[in-house]
Amino acid sequence: MMLRTQWDPFEDLRGAQDELREMSPALAHALGLHGQRQIAAQGSAPAWMPALDISERKDAYLITVELPGVQLDDVQITMEDRLLTIQGERHIANDSSEQQFHRIERRYGAFRRSITLPAHVMADAVQATVEDGVLQIVVPKMEEAKPKRIQVLPGRASIPAASGEGEAASPN
Repeated sequence: MMLRTQWDPFEDLRGAQDELREMSPALAHALGLHGQRQIAAQGSAPAWMPALDISERKDAYLITVELPGVQLDDVQITMEDRLLTIQGERHIANDSSEQQFHRIERRYGAFRRSITLPAHVMADAVQATVEDGVLQIVVPKMEEAKPKRIQVLPGRASIPAASGEGEAASPN
């Protein structure tokens, strides 16, 4: 008698997904993506993460974060050492007991994004503005130490003597 088992082509894919899910927190920490994967208060689905862009100008880093539907009072930005953290919460819009949802595709709840910045930033001068649901954070860079050009003169350099030291007695 021959025993037959049915092959599931997606079994390997599910196994790989499970391994990746277990590895994800350690990998995120190693890549400096602190706090970007969270567990939502309801169930085990990841909480929403606002999309962000990081760009660089000659004088500053610019962080642009999409926060549609998030109230200004629900956003907090902190800078500790070189770690810039943006956190907040987007509340469900119409929490009415008379309303029955058939589909919810937008994400709600708490979010937290942390970015490790280079050491040469001016933490005391960070500015943040919001317009039309887009948060813009400007992190100024410190001025680079500019090299000083030293002119080379012909001839022998005169080395000034220190005052009161090594003065030779004059012969009479």
